Amino acid sequence: MNILVINGSPMEKSRTRGIAKLVKELLEEQGVMVTYYDLGIEKLPLFPGDEENAPLRKLYKGAQEADGFFIASPEYHNGMSGVLKNALDFLGGTYFKHKPAAIAAASGGSKGGINALNNMRTVLRGLYAVVLPDQYVSNPECYDENYDLVDRESVERLQVIAGLLVELTEKLGIKQEQDVR
Repeated sequence: MNILVINGSPMEKSRTRGIAKLVKELLEEQGVMVTYYDLGIEKLPLFPGDEENAPLRKLYKGAQEADGFFIASPEYHNGMSGVLKNALDFLGGTYFKHKPAAIAAASGGSKGGINALNNMRTVLRGLYAVVLPDQYVSNPECYDENYDLVDRESVERLQVIAGLLVELTEKLGIKQEQDVR
């Protein structure tokens, strides 16, 4: 099983990266092969830009090999980040069709994040992903000075979501194998 974890923040200092890195570790602890893609490091052209761009080829390869996705975004102006939406536009539905996706958001304040999650859920459904009903949103207090997610309840919540993603990915993989036969 291979899960593509996407950090949807373009920022160098990012709480979203803290979520994505933690989930990568949690999945690896479960024996899952993880491909990590960081939109703050891998700079994509604007859609529909140059498709020969090395970061874009890396994204395509990671999405093609993925059995499931974990996608995290900051909330910007009541939605997901522009770089994440741009990446999803490049990928399109062929990479997501019938594959599970878990979502998370990092909020800049105590009441943010939900709109980014709703926005991500809507777009991922439009890409034919099977979006888990469980989701995660964090507040700034959940992080240390290095932007690592350290809040115990948050870590436990993400362990549950990572477990659900693995479980659904296994079940959908079995279903897809049966459909092929």
